[in-house]
Amino acid sequence: MVNKHIGSKFDDFLSENDLLAEAQAEAIKRVIVWQIKEFIKKERIKKTEFALKMKTSRSQLDRLLDPENTSLNLKTLTHAAEVMGKHVQIKII
Repeated sequence: MVNKHIGSKFDDFLSENDLLAEAQAEAIKRVIVWQIKEFIKKERIKKTEFALKMKTSRSQLDRLLDPENTSLNLKTLTHAAEVMGKHVQIKII
């Protein structure tokens, strides 16, 4: 039996199985979570303080920091970036 996926791209396999968008969303979310957690650790601030600076609740921050939850509110993300002295740039390519 010949495996049709040998030599193909992993993205092609994910796309054929309707998993590509979900995998990309989770990868992006994990990077965002990592960046925020690294900032919190580097600045030695508590999550509660970070949430206050974002003008949101601690529970909302916890949802943002949940890598499994790929739902992402752009307003919340923008506030988090502002607290870190950064900005959000989204490209569809």
